[in-house]
Amino acid sequence: MSRVLVVEDEAAIAELISINLRHAGYEVTIATTADQAQAAVDAVLPDLVLLDWMLPGQSGLALAKQWRTSARTRELPIIMLTARSEEADKISGLDAGADDYLTKPFSTKELLARIRAVLRRKAPEALDTAVEIAGLRLDPATRRVTKSGADGVREVKVGPTEFRLLHFFMTHPERVHSRAQLLDRVWGDHVFIEERTVDVHVKRLREALQPVQCAGLIETVRGAGYRFTQQVGSVAA
Repeated sequence: MSRVLVVEDEAAIAELISINLRHAGYEVTIATTADQAQAAVDAVLPDLVLLDWMLPGQSGLALAKQWRTSARTRELPIIMLTARSEEADKISGLDAGADDYLTKPFSTKELLARIRAVLRRKAPEALDTAVEIAGLRLDPATRRVTKSGADGVREVKVGPTEFRLLHFFMTHPERVHSRAQLLDRVWGDHVFIEERTVDVHVKRLREALQPVQCAGLIETVRGAGYRFTQQVGSVAA
């Protein structure tokens, strides 16, 4: 379930958006000010933000610029949702870092379509598309992990947390992810869970992959975090 942060100071609009998003299967958090939005992002990194331009205090435009300068939120998908409809406003919003720009009044169907489009571009881990690397296949739709080899197809038994962790790794191969980043993207809350938790689940995931000779796909990058490689190699301790 993708998490959407709705930053909107008009209660009626925020509630309308929230109801429709929840009905479509999204988990929704509402913030009415820039400070509340920042606090929500600090607590749990959402999968996408619907951001109003005109907010009490700091504007949504300034908030988007701020998020784009932070390593933790640089890739955070943002859709500006505002009454400002002039071409210059749209250009300013997109230049500030918004991935899309939708003006009020808006169609709920169009909003949902734009959310799906941005998530497809920015968050492939949120989709139900199967992914395969080095013969290891993960299918979110069936919740199955299998390994193809000379002896046929073998199923890999992994727990729900290890499944989400493997999904994230496989949709972001060859990139080094810090423990804090993994907590944000896999667990969704980097504040209340210790970073050591990542090490425990990586160890469990490697143990699950060992019987099919895929444990080496998960590399430890000393002082930085973990990387999922596309070629089986040795695992750093």
